[in-house]
Amino acid sequence: MEIAELVELTVFALVAKHLSFRQAATERGTSASAVSHSIRSLEARVGVRLFHRTTRSVSLTEAGEALFTRLQPALTGMRTALDGLNSFRATPFGTIRINVPNSIAPYVLGEAMELLANNAGLKLEIVATDSLVDIVQEGFDAGIRFGERLSQDMIAVRIKPRFRFAVVGSPTYFEKHGIPVTPHDLHNHTCIRYAFPSGKILNWEFARDGEMVKVEVVGPLTVDSQELMADAATRGLGLAYIWEDRAAPYLRAGQLQRCLEDWCTIDESLFLYFPSRKHQSAGLRALVEAMKA
Repeated sequence: MEIAELVELTVFALVAKHLSFRQAATERGTSASAVSHSIRSLEARVGVRLFHRTTRSVSLTEAGEALFTRLQPALTGMRTALDGLNSFRATPFGTIRINVPNSIAPYVLGEAMELLANNAGLKLEIVATDSLVDIVQEGFDAGIRFGERLSQDMIAVRIKPRFRFAVVGSPTYFEKHGIPVTPHDLHNHTCIRYAFPSGKILNWEFARDGEMVKVEVVGPLTVDSQELMADAATRGLGLAYIWEDRAAPYLRAGQLQRCLEDWCTIDESLFLYFPSRKHQSAGLRALVEAMKA
């Protein structure tokens, strides 16, 4: 097989995985027009159409589906063979793709950034989204999640930091509505609700002296971002349930105040997780060592 053919097949596999020329180009670090040229060249070489293309969508033809199915094991084998060479490298090398929840990304990647700064041959590609992602199917080397959302077939390493929630409101809100003393008082307060991408609403959880309380809060505003929750709380629109680290700058500025602090005692552990692989890249090994608690 010639190098040009191998390149075309690699590009084909990326487009087939994403069903997007633009996303394939982004992952490959090239232009969408270059990806399109490779696909046209491959289709001309094999003599069949591999993709249905419209201005809005890309889908595999029957021939494309058959090629992608047979091609995946070969490409996986090549990646494994190349990963095996990393054991001979003295320093981390290559590209690591990481998926991380958007709400915590700013607080967990400090060690990863430091690792990047100290290793010229290492590259990190970080995709932040609160949606649950199949890291294997989406081509990630690793992901970051809270423990209760991990798949059992993954290797998981506890990383720093640990997270704790805070209930916060603006001084104006507390002047008008009073300060809740126990979690049960929240039923009489306006709360800003958080919705996961699935549409499920986050319940607020508390613990003190062995007592666990879960509150299904109510309020007219529902958002999918802790940043939006904090902003809404500063405007006096209700109480917010956000990470202590996210609340910290607002608390220092006097824009928000805490309540129920003696009930906010539950620590959430984060995990870096990845598939079990016989040959793990030196870059991923270094990332695990840098981030683990």
